[in-house]
Amino acid sequence: MLGRVDREQLWYVAYGSNLFRERFGCYLSGGRPRGGARHYTGCRDTRPARAERAVTMPGGIYFALTSLTWGGGMAFYDPGLPGRAAARAYLLSREQFCDVMAQEMRRETGAVHDLSEVIATGRQRLGPGRYETLLKVGERDGHPMLTFTAPGKAEGAELNAPTAPYLTMLGHGLREAHGWPPARAAAYLSSRPGAAGTWTETAITTLLTPPPPESRTTFI
Repeated sequence: MLGRVDREQLWYVAYGSNLFRERFGCYLSGGRPRGGARHYTGCRDTRPARAERAVTMPGGIYFALTSLTWGGGMAFYDPGLPGRAAARAYLLSREQFCDVMAQEMRRETGAVHDLSEVIATGRQRLGPGRYETLLKVGERDGHPMLTFTAPGKAEGAELNAPTAPYLTMLGHGLREAHGWPPARAAAYLSSRPGAAGTWTETAITTLLTPPPPESRTTFI
């Protein structure tokens, strides 16, 4: 029989590599994503998300600091940036959300956090770390929509260009969740602070475009 915490559901809103369902699966059931250097323990409850939705949030993402999984800059969300951030919402139990959050924060899984502050006020800081600030970005179907990011803003952040494997994961997630063609995903990613000036739209489009099948020559 499910406990109350297991029955409580909320939307985890992913705007980085977890846009890609296969990659997010490592947070739920454990494993190491393709191109990544880290193995994830997974959640206590390894069931898939109850539902998924392609969504956008006011603001934008930027790339900063250095990822221990991918190398290069990591994606963070700043609601104060102009435009809309493309994201994907996964409907999880509160227990699952807390375990996903713990893995992102590089903490042990197993804790169930009191999320009443972020649900009531829109913001809750669990610690000083990279993804230890929770934000409420809306509600859908009667459930709160939560994400996590750095405590600061894009302005003043230690911007850093992302690596090709990380951008590829984000780009595939955008294509899978929103149905964007490679060029649109590339235009979006190449314009983000931290990537702009280092990655061009053309270069990212190449990352997201599969090579043509090998031609076979028949000799007679």
